[in-house]
Amino acid sequence: MQSDLILFNGRIHTLDAKTPRATAVAIRNEQIVYVGDDTTAREALRPGGEAVDLKGRCVTPGLTDAHLHFSWFALGQQSVDAETPTLDEALARVGERANATAPGAWITGWGWNHNVWGGLPTAADLDRVAPNHPVALEAKSGHAEWVNSRALELAGITASTPDPAGGQIVRDGRSPRGQPTGILLEDAMDLITQVKPEPTSEELAEMMRTAFPLAHRAGLTGIHDFDGPAAFAAFQRLKQRGQLGLRVVKSIPRERLDQAIDLGLRSGFGDDWLRIGSIKMFADGALGPQTASMLEPFEGSNSLGIATLSEAEMADNVRRANAAGLSCAIHAIGDRACRTVLDVYEEVDARELRNRIEHVQLLHPQDYARLGKLGVIASMQPTHATSDRLISDQYWGKRSAGAYAWRTQLEAGAVLAFGSDCPVEKIDPLMGIHAAVTRRRTDGSPGPEGWYPEQRLTVGEAVRAFTSGAAYAAGMEDRLGSITPGKLADLTVLDRDVFEIEPMEILETRVDATLIGGKFMWRAENVS
Repeated sequence: MQSDLILFNGRIHTLDAKTPRATAVAIRNEQIVYVGDDTTAREALRPGGEAVDLKGRCVTPGLTDAHLHFSWFALGQQSVDAETPTLDEALARVGERANATAPGAWITGWGWNHNVWGGLPTAADLDRVAPNHPVALEAKSGHAEWVNSRALELAGITASTPDPAGGQIVRDGRSPRGQPTGILLEDAMDLITQVKPEPTSEELAEMMRTAFPLAHRAGLTGIHDFDGPAAFAAFQRLKQRGQLGLRVVKSIPRERLDQAIDLGLRSGFGDDWLRIGSIKMFADGALGPQTASMLEPFEGSNSLGIATLSEAEMADNVRRANAAGLSCAIHAIGDRACRTVLDVYEEVDARELRNRIEHVQLLHPQDYARLGKLGVIASMQPTHATSDRLISDQYWGKRSAGAYAWRTQLEAGAVLAFGSDCPVEKIDPLMGIHAAVTRRRTDGSPGPEGWYPEQRLTVGEAVRAFTSGAAYAAGMEDRLGSITPGKLADLTVLDRDVFEIEPMEILETRVDATLIGGKFMWRAENVS
C-alpha cells in the first residue's frame, strides 16, 4: 500500500461504522487507501509524496449539496442582488444598474422577498427607476417574478391576457380591467422567459466555472443540480475541457421527459463527475407567495395555493419515467402537494429507483410515516426552516408543527438528503448543519431551544444528510459518503471539530480545505 498524499494529526469523522474515528487518511489515484493512525499512514507514503499536518483539524466526508440551482447561482453573481431589507434599497440597486446599462437592454436580478418588505412591489415601482429598460427580478423563493411595464409590453401581457395553466398574473383589483401589477406567479413567469435573452451555452459555462471556487470555499465537493437543459449543456462543456469543479448529479426537467425516454437515458448514466439524476417535476409553488398547495386554506385566507400539476398527469409522468429507469424528484411544499406525490409514488411503487420529494416542507400528520414506508428520499433544506419560521407561523399556524420535520422523517425510516436550494439560500452547508442542529437563526432567535425543538438533529445526523444521505440519493453510496478505503477521496477539512463544539459556534467554523479525488480544490495558506 503506497499513497501519494496523507493527511495526519487530525480529528477525522469517517461516518463509517467499522472505523468511526481516525487521525490519518492516505490517498492514491483519487481513492482512499487507508484510514487509521498516523504511524501507519506515514509508512504508506511513497517517496516524494505529500504529507499534510492537520494540526487537530476536523475532517468529514466531502459535503454535497443535494438540491441547488448552480447556473442560477452563477448568473446571480452577474445580476442585480435584490435581497434587501427594504423596497427602496432594491430600487436603488436597479437604478444604479440602469444608469450603467445601455437603454433597451434587459436588467435582471433575483432575491427580493415581499414578506420582509410588508407587501408586493409593482411594475410602477420599477418604472420610476428604470423607465427605459425591461426589468425582470426573480423572487428569493424562485416562484414569483417582478417586472416593469416595459417587460410586460415586450411579453405581450395585458389585462386581457389569460392566466396560463399552473400560473397566475397578479392583477390590480381596483382597476376595472384588472391590469397586471407586475407580479407573475409560478408558470406565468414563463411568459417573461420566452422574451428575455438568455446567455449562450459558452457564456453560461464561463460563469459557472468562475463560481466553482465559491462552492469549494464552502466545503462542497458535489451538487445535485436542478436547473434546466442549458445548465446541463454548460456542465458538459466544462467536463470536456477538464474544468468541471464539482461532482454533478444533473436532473432533467419534466418537459424533456419524452426526449430522455427516446434517447434511452437512465438515472445513474454518466461517471463520477457528471451523471443523470432524476426527472424534476413541480407539484405546487412556495410558502412565501402562498402558492403551496394546501389541504386547508392558509391562515387568514381562502386560498389553497396552486397545484401546478394534476395528480393524473403526475402519475402518468412518474409511471413512464420509472418504467424507463429514470427516478423522479418532485417539488412539493404544501401538505396537499406532499400527499399527492406520496399517493402517486405509492401507486407506481418503484422504490428501487429512489424517487425523491424535494423540500417536503409541510406534511399532514397522517403522512408523517409514508416516506419511510415507501422508500421515498426526503430531500430537504434546513436553512428553509430558519428563514421561513415567521411566515410559516403566520401562514400555517399550528400546522407548522409538521413543517421541516427532519427528526420525524429520520425516525420514520426515511433517508435524509440535505441541500441549500441555493441561491434561494446561501451556498453554505455549515449554515445548513447549524440550522438542522439548533433550529435557530444566525442571531440566535427564537431562543436556546429553537423552533419546534423536537425536530432538532445531532451534528452527526445532519452531517450524514449532507454526505452519505446525498450519496445514497444519487446511487453513489459505494463510492462517496464516508471516509472508507476504496471510496473516492472527497474530503472537507474544518478549522474546528463541529461534533464537539457548542452548536451556535458551527456558524463561526471555517472551511480550511476541500479535496475532490485527493486534489486540493481549496486550501487555506496555513494548511501545509
